[in-house]
Amino acid sequence: MTISRPLLQVAVTLLLSATLTAVVAPAQTAQQPMQNRPGTEPWKSISIPPLGVFKPVEPTRVTLPNGVQLFLVEDHELPFITGFVRIRGGSRDEPAEKIGLVGLYGQTWRTSGTVTTSGDVLDDQLAAKAATVETGGAQASTYVSWNSFATDFDSVFATAMDLLLHPNFQQSKLDLAKRSELTNILRRNDDASAIASREAIQIAYGPTNPYGRISEIATVSAVTLDDLKDWHQRTVAGTNLIVGVIGDFKISEMEDKLRAAFSPIPQGTQLPAPKIDFNEPKPGIYFANKGDVDQSNVYMVGLGTEERNPDFYALSVMNEVFSGGFGSRVVQNVRTKLGLAYDVGGSFGAAYDHPGLFAVGLGTKSSSTDAATKATLDEVRRLRTDPPTEAELRKAKDDLLNGFIFNYDSPEKVLGEQVTLAVYGYPPDFLERYRAGIEKVTSADVARVAQKYVQPEKLAIVVVGNDSEITPPLNQLGPVTPLDIAIPGAPPQASGMQ
Repeated sequence: MTISRPLLQVAVTLLLSATLTAVVAPAQTAQQPMQNRPGTEPWKSISIPPLGVFKPVEPTRVTLPNGVQLFLVEDHELPFITGFVRIRGGSRDEPAEKIGLVGLYGQTWRTSGTVTTSGDVLDDQLAAKAATVETGGAQASTYVSWNSFATDFDSVFATAMDLLLHPNFQQSKLDLAKRSELTNILRRNDDASAIASREAIQIAYGPTNPYGRISEIATVSAVTLDDLKDWHQRTVAGTNLIVGVIGDFKISEMEDKLRAAFSPIPQGTQLPAPKIDFNEPKPGIYFANKGDVDQSNVYMVGLGTEERNPDFYALSVMNEVFSGGFGSRVVQNVRTKLGLAYDVGGSFGAAYDHPGLFAVGLGTKSSSTDAATKATLDEVRRLRTDPPTEAELRKAKDDLLNGFIFNYDSPEKVLGEQVTLAVYGYPPDFLERYRAGIEKVTSADVARVAQKYVQPEKLAIVVVGNDSEITPPLNQLGPVTPLDIAIPGAPPQASGMQ
């Protein structure tokens, strides 16, 4: 999809035009037409071409008999090859008593190395080739990835496959990963905004929901080396693997190499998506006192939606009107006009296979906590009462469409998104539908989804700040539920409570 001329190009064009005018016809500057005189707005007369068709490069897709899916893209611009194996199963699948397992697994997997080569030796071997092989974990998947010069692909890919098929999890490396994670837990109350975000997510989803729960000292400490081995054995099966490779190669040759490497892997059983119940949070004011700060961080949260929802496009436009940059409603009114917030923003979030979050956040002085929260809530309510004007609608849609292309302005980004869509069962042309979906949105559509989804009275409001400095007190907004952010199992000085 082509986009309107980038701002930098426009600026250069205007600068060159001004320079040529000054050099070629300096005597005419006193008689400039009105539209070119200082104080006018000549940029408004710039002709902006319509957006072109967005047609991302389609990867070559191959499914092996054992269920392994291959996504291949030729890109000969640079002599590199990048690849990854994405494996279904992530932190949302962890047992409740061992939250943090997948993060520890992702770290320990790479640092431990393989049966034949330690992680430290791998570091040296890969550095000599300016190559990388990495592992990690996320909410719904784990991965091993690699990057190298095309001439080194065979050896680097062999290392990645050795790591995939013959890992050698080491206790010393697990202990190191644990120490790092435990340090993060002990310091998680250092930053007030991080506390507010964490508590808001927990309240929105629920502390036992896989998307809301967090690792604790006890759950991290409970993870054993056998847990890592069992996880690897359970997830690394043909039907769980999606492979993406992009770079300087020929499709037919790369397909042959990947078939030879992945075909021997047993098919196994695909890890099913977990069945998770989602319930709206209990409305009210939730407060965590942090006496060493002089400002408040506020989050208003509720459940959002999924990207497969037909209302996704109208909600996206609503988001842009509400909080799409400096010209948006909430920024203009709460931050610019009223001066009540250092920063403010939010959106009705959408995730691939579960409800995202409807979250609105702001940072403000302690003394303006009440006023800033009320003003922001007013803007949320105004989504239901004031449909976007034609100017707001046009700007929101233009900004969304012009910005969308930068999410997929390289073959690597497109490949990564196509694999993600495959993981969650979305149609291959989902990206191409985006433009048409946004363009069809009307002001009436935005008003309809605002009425349907935006329920200010159902939002939970999380505030982290200095109780002694918040005036008027928070109970002016409603009943306040104190939040205990003390870290279980940590020394009192590490709790962050003041």
